[in-house]
Amino acid sequence: MSKINMVEAINLALKQEMKKDKTVILIGEDIGEDGGVFRVTEGLAKLYGNDRVIDSPLAESGIVGSSIGMAIAGLKPVCEIQFEGFIMPALDQLISHASRIRNRCRGRYSVPLVVRCPIGGGIKALEHHSDSPETYFIHTPGLKVVMPSGPYDAKGLLISAIRDPDPVIFFEPKKIYRAIKEEVPEKEYTIPLGKAKIVREGNDVTLITYGAWVKTAKEAVEHMSDTGNYSSLSRKNSELKNSSGISVEIIDLRTLSPLDTETIINSVKKTGKAVIVHEAQKTLGLAAEIIARINEKALYSLQAPIERVTGYDVIVPLRLYENYYLPNQQKIINAVEKVMRNAG
Repeated sequence: MSKINMVEAINLALKQEMKKDKTVILIGEDIGEDGGVFRVTEGLAKLYGNDRVIDSPLAESGIVGSSIGMAIAGLKPVCEIQFEGFIMPALDQLISHASRIRNRCRGRYSVPLVVRCPIGGGIKALEHHSDSPETYFIHTPGLKVVMPSGPYDAKGLLISAIRDPDPVIFFEPKKIYRAIKEEVPEKEYTIPLGKAKIVREGNDVTLITYGAWVKTAKEAVEHMSDTGNYSSLSRKNSELKNSSGISVEIIDLRTLSPLDTETIINSVKKTGKAVIVHEAQKTLGLAAEIIARINEKALYSLQAPIERVTGYDVIVPLRLYENYYLPNQQKIINAVEKVMRNAG
């Protein structure tokens, strides 16, 4: 077992699944000799040839549309879209066809398709290179949506996605492509889709997030513990035991659709408070749906209104203002402080 980053973990997952299953093929722009724009597929064309690692034309609709046909015919295509902003031309194929084939043919066919796509800001890229459009896909029945938060999960979730009989949108947070190294087993393993992970157990507040922001959430909680950031909070709150910090439970959703509602609700019933973090725009972001489910299933457990730390309802700004747009440690700390102050 060695420590590797997310790029290396995804490459390892693809390599092992291609070796294990000859029906797994890769298709995308510049993924062959160049190894993709982030070098995630580097070396795979040499191992498995250009018949299985296919450099496509600059046509996302064609990449996904062709892959749907190959999937119905018995292959397992893994598409790469270079940046999340370039996936829009493929929306018609994904929403009108990939997501509906199983229903359309009453179960005679399925579409075992994976669409890999870097997502999100944090690297000070150009327009169309820093968006978070996961809501479009979460909203679409028939699509599964996955976003790992580190190398270990990336490998296990991707293997599960490739083996899944239905289409999976596999978003890879580019902000943490090489920012995290974890011990990742060389042997194959899977992580089930649709199951969240409790990253850190706690009793006082539930912090729900996914993707790149799991790392930031953990850093924020560690900072609060190190600095005793809660010394200014009201002592009338019975949850506040001392000034050294609050017991925060961190949930990494991992799969955004289907959502692991059970883990969320069980945690909120225990803590009575919740903060949700994502970088997508606030309006109709995943946080809104999570709040609705908490209100439906755990309303009487809430001791304070739920707080959201999200992007703003504007186009993601260019590099000079990107940091103002994105969540950060201080915004998360402020949100946790607010729910603690508001708790009855």
